[in-house]
Amino acid sequence: MTEGTESSEGISILLEPRKSDDDTPLSVVFEDMSFGYDSNMILEHINLEIKEPGLLCILGPNGVGKTTIVKCINKLLKPKSGRVYVNGKDVSTMSLLDMARILAFVPNSSSSVFSMTVPEAILMGRHPRAGWTTSQRDIRVVDAAIELLGLQDFSTRDIRQLSAGQLQRTLIARGLVQEPDILILDEPTSNLDVKYQMDVMRFLKAYARDRGIIVIMVCHDLNITAAYADRVILMYGKKVFADGTASEVLTAENIKTVYKVNAEVSNRNGVPQINLIPEYD
Repeated sequence: MTEGTESSEGISILLEPRKSDDDTPLSVVFEDMSFGYDSNMILEHINLEIKEPGLLCILGPNGVGKTTIVKCINKLLKPKSGRVYVNGKDVSTMSLLDMARILAFVPNSSSSVFSMTVPEAILMGRHPRAGWTTSQRDIRVVDAAIELLGLQDFSTRDIRQLSAGQLQRTLIARGLVQEPDILILDEPTSNLDVKYQMDVMRFLKAYARDRGIIVIMVCHDLNITAAYADRVILMYGKKVFADGTASEVLTAENIKTVYKVNAEVSNRNGVPQINLIPEYD
């Protein structure tokens, strides 16, 4: 590892277990929450509790509210009714700065008109904790994120020169340096090739486990989700259609109902393997 990016215990500074000043337990709770645009309801009467550390993946076809539900957590969207609580606090009463000290959000993509290097872009994620001053710890945390996400080879580039996949990994690194209790990612593997998809999923699963935090990820890929998710939520019909382990949720019957396609689901070393059955005209 790069000198200075490890803790005294010899692990990456970004993989140190979560510490809370007041021993607040982790939680995201939806209480009879509904959301829509005018009369077009997207989500209705969502009741959901997320209280265990781990990697949780949200699946479902386009338009069912996967991204909407996570944006209701971090105040990017305001529910029409009901409540959302983060670590026991009603998010509607929290400031954006207070939210950013607990929760980090990694969007699916980002465009920038500003010229900045990869480390400068990642350093922006430290603002909720560091303000506008930069300490040696901030620099160590950014260096650790660059190392963990494998960004060393292009760390001197302007972010406008990055490929879509390189930019996505940079955005993930920016989320990590917030050192959040809850990390939310909107389809973080969509711009990555197969190897990096698996690398990122493996990392996020280990990151949630080692830090003892909640990682919530919106995803489209059934097999990637089945391989790495600790918990799967399947959205359909404006509601949570199924919730549980990958084996419990990703059944042939559920896939047929939600995605309108036939599938064969087998089991390999305890992991569901989904084989979609094509139809031809």
